[in-house]
Amino acid sequence: MEYVWWGITVILFILSFVGIVYPLIPSIVMIWGGFAVYQFLINPDGLSIWFWISMIILSIVLIAADIIANSYFVKKYGGSKTSERIAVVATIIGSFILPPFGIIIIPFLAVLITEVIIHKDTKKAAKIGFATIIGFLGGSIAKLLIQLLMIVWFILAVIF
Repeated sequence: MEYVWWGITVILFILSFVGIVYPLIPSIVMIWGGFAVYQFLINPDGLSIWFWISMIILSIVLIAADIIANSYFVKKYGGSKTSERIAVVATIIGSFILPPFGIIIIPFLAVLITEVIIHKDTKKAAKIGFATIIGFLGGSIAKLLIQLLMIVWFILAVIF
């Protein structure tokens, strides 16, 4: 039965990476699901309190990385708060339209249109639209690295 639990743990970890491309799959929940399967169904004494504290901190950083990257680049290029919000919604919608490219194209177009309406300056709106792409990619790379760190840390905690 332990093999089944390990299989579920691995699947949850894989789904956490799918969540980077499909934001409706909550990456952090999948990772924590894998940790929970191990803790409650495989080895209740296997993970230390330091592991759990570290994972809580990394989880907060993981959530913040995505929000900070998008906000930073949209603000840096002069985008409005409305564009920041629209970019988030458009990313979720885009994950269903033309996956996986929709998560880049749809937010770009949504922010571009929003900024043209607000600022009436197509050139500035295009710069802000591209900033959304840079922010999304930056946040995604940060999430990927943090998730890898969390999973490698988990593996090392289990082995040693």
